Amino acid sequence: MSTTRQELLAHFDGLLQPERFKDYGPNGLQVEGRGEIRRIVSGVTASRALIEAAIEAQADAVFVHHGLFWRGMDGRITGWLKERIRLLLAHDINLFAYHLPLDAHPQWGNNAQLGVQLGLEGQAAFGEQNLGWMAAAEFADAAALGRHVEQVLGRTPVCVGGERLRPIRRVAWCTGGAQGFFEAAIAAGADAFITGEISEPQAHLARETGVAFLAAGHHATERYGAPALAGQVASELGLEHRFIEIDNPA
Repeated sequence: MSTTRQELLAHFDGLLQPERFKDYGPNGLQVEGRGEIRRIVSGVTASRALIEAAIEAQADAVFVHHGLFWRGMDGRITGWLKERIRLLLAHDINLFAYHLPLDAHPQWGNNAQLGVQLGLEGQAAFGEQNLGWMAAAEFADAAALGRHVEQVLGRTPVCVGGERLRPIRRVAWCTGGAQGFFEAAIAAGADAFITGEISEPQAHLARETGVAFLAAGHHATERYGAPALAGQVASELGLEHRFIEIDNPA
């Protein structure tokens, strides 16, 4: 089966409602390709490696969380950006990218899907644009939570602030680079906060408040939303879908 580019865009927009968000770049169709869509490839970031893999897979469309265009870019299409766009245009592949809308979707988004992976039944509860999630939990302490995160995500998280052996009864999380949400998580009553990255201030806050901070990797925490949502839309429209993992240690 196949669908049109516009129908596919309408399905993505209908689920993700990008108009609701103040974001760092354009959501939706970022690069226009062929009008008929049969096969979608999903991935985390519109890197050259993902685009080349999508070409190999004979994809008509690529669906990602991190697209090509961000606020503050100077607008010149040169170097690495030119090469990524050249490959998409040369092979007539559509690029769809959704940033905060994909983080926020209550069922198929990055935060919802990370919760599924970790066995946490949560919901949006705090932070800017209500992007932070919270759930009840039962972990003996931050070290036990850290071991669980490592087992699920396949990488050892940076864990700070668990030295007091405080029981973990409420876990907050926000995928990717959401270290700035830590204070809001503390205020919301979290015993631990999981995100992708850590910056210098969070270590001090974790030690001073006793709320554990776990940085489990930007890519590692955000590799579940894109395949979940693209897979759902592909199923609704009768399209082929494949998630392609491009490893990233960040």
